Amino acid sequence: MESPTVCVIIAARNAEATIGRAVGSALREARVSEVVVVDDESSDATCERSLAADDGSGRLAIVRLDRNQGPAHARNRAIAGTKAPLIAILDADDFYLRGRFDTLLDGEDWDFVADNIVFIDERIASHAEPAVPRFEAAPRFLDMAGFVEGNISRRGASRGEIGFLKPVMRRAFLDRHGLRYDEGLRLGEDYDLYARALLKGARYKIVHGCGYGAVVRANSLSGRHRTQDLKRLYEADRAMLASGEVPPQAKAVLRRHESHVRARYELRHFLDRKAEAGFIRAGFGALMRPAALPAIACGIGADKLEAFRNKRGAKAEPGPMPPRYLLAARVGAQK
Repeated sequence: MESPTVCVIIAARNAEATIGRAVGSALREARVSEVVVVDDESSDATCERSLAADDGSGRLAIVRLDRNQGPAHARNRAIAGTKAPLIAILDADDFYLRGRFDTLLDGEDWDFVADNIVFIDERIASHAEPAVPRFEAAPRFLDMAGFVEGNISRRGASRGEIGFLKPVMRRAFLDRHGLRYDEGLRLGEDYDLYARALLKGARYKIVHGCGYGAVVRANSLSGRHRTQDLKRLYEADRAMLASGEVPPQAKAVLRRHESHVRARYELRHFLDRKAEAGFIRAGFGALMRPAALPAIACGIGADKLEAFRNKRGAKAEPGPMPPRYLLAARVGAQK
């Protein structure tokens, strides 16, 4: 495992401001044999900035798409065109901490292995390496129920779904089970792939040391999505439930995740209809779908309450948030 065996895949669209750091952080890792940037029809200098970060080692490849097809297609395209036995995903505005793979790729007891993520406010993010504590590894394995439970978001809480983890994946496992990203999804495509892998028996290992830096941006693509994207995501849950592969202990939590995403869809669908046709027509349409009414009413009520609380607690523009970690972890003994 000490030889270069990792293919890093970066799907990028209009990421000229951040792609250089992402590419550089991947190329500096000795265990990386391939770095593939898939430029998903950018209109800026994403491609040029990627090439400018090349270290001349011959490991960087750029694939330019002439039509925007989303991150799932971009990643599948890169997987198809590479050979390294291990596959790692890196978002275009994120970066690896130095030495990530030296500590992460330990042992043979996993098909997917992920480490902790440090979230950094874009207002304090810089090209300097963030100071991250040396956390105890405390390895553990995720099962289907625990993974899905960890992907149900809570209103008002900082986003911290387990689906944010960026595991290294064994190509052999993906190939053996015919697993690739669902190109019909533009939201939750990572969650869907990992869940389907767990249904096929993937050994998903988590260690608590931190090797991945995620920059939190107000205009991040992961924070924006279309109403239809939510519909496709809960339909993906339904497809898994209908497959007959979901273990009994995971069915209830998967149904809860499907209900959670569907409720978000029903609210967004109602608000879209209201913006297009007015409240009366939107309300009439909702009445024709009585099963959607609880989600709409609860969603509107929660939005109003959150707006009221924000108004009461309105203060001056808050400063940058301090770094936070996706996984709670204990700092290890200092050497």
